[in-house]
Parts: sequence; structure tokens; C-alpha cells
Amino acid sequence: MCFICDRIKMIGQGTNPYFVKELETGYVVIGDNQHFKGYTLFLCKEHKTELFHLDHSQKMKFLEEMSIVAEAVSNAFGAEKMNYELLGNGDTHLHWHLFPRKDGDIENYGNNGKGPVWWYPMDKMYSDDNRPTESELSAMKEKLLLEIDKLLDIQSK
Repeated sequence: MCFICDRIKMIGQGTNPYFVKELETGYVVIGDNQHFKGYTLFLCKEHKTELFHLDHSQKMKFLEEMSIVAEAVSNAFGAEKMNYELLGNGDTHLHWHLFPRKDGDIENYGNNGKGPVWWYPMDKMYSDDNRPTESELSAMKEKLLLEIDKLLDIQSK
């Protein structure tokens, strides 16, 4: 079983503290590390490795839901710009990395702090110093859930 499948299994067992919301095609989770405040992932429910492995309607729904989650992340955490990443080289299970960006959030790493997230050193980005406290995580999840529900409500009308 892959790492993402393990995290999804934890959601089903009620033991994933980062879980925010289940959507039709995936699960919304706050990232374990929060250098980019509000960093969120959208995990595909199915273990697929490529977007083109999803049937057309499922692929379109997955992309639509990812976009809704990205907008909610932007709203909840005051992003000036969103960065989207779907690579799958490390964890070969479709999952989006959604990074809310603010001016200067990568300090002095390239282009006056306006470069892509991969310009920031991985050891700093994924440092345990960037893990939210239990209360910070709870507040982040609440803010994000509120924004997702607002957008889903608007979409359903």
C-alpha cells in the first residue's frame, strides 16, 4: 500500500488529524508542514498514478473539485497567488499540492521571494518546526472547511 493510501485509510478510521472534508473524488487534508500557511492537499479517492487513468467524467470532476479546494484555500488563508503541483514521482497516487503564496514567503530565495515553491529548500519547508500545533491545526481546518462549504453551497444553487 502506498503512503497516500495509508493516509486515506487513516481518514476512514478517524485517525488522520489533518483531514478536513471528503468530496466526491477525493479527500481534503491540511499539509503536515506549514511553511506556506494553509498548504493543503487533495487526495484522489482511487489509487491512480496519472490523470489520464481516470475516466473522462471522473477526471473532470476531480479537476473541478481541486479547483474548488484551491479557491477555498486562497480565501481561507489570504493567498496572493496559488501554486498547484501534481507530480507523483515520490508518492505515485494522484494528489494535488495546493500552496497559498504571499509576497516574500520564501525569504531571499530567488526573485525577491517570488519564486516557485521548489526554490525553497526542502529541508526547511518540511522541517518539524513547521508543524502546526493542535490548536493551530484545528483553527486551520475550521477556516478551510467553512470556505469549502461556502463554495459548494454557491455551486449547488
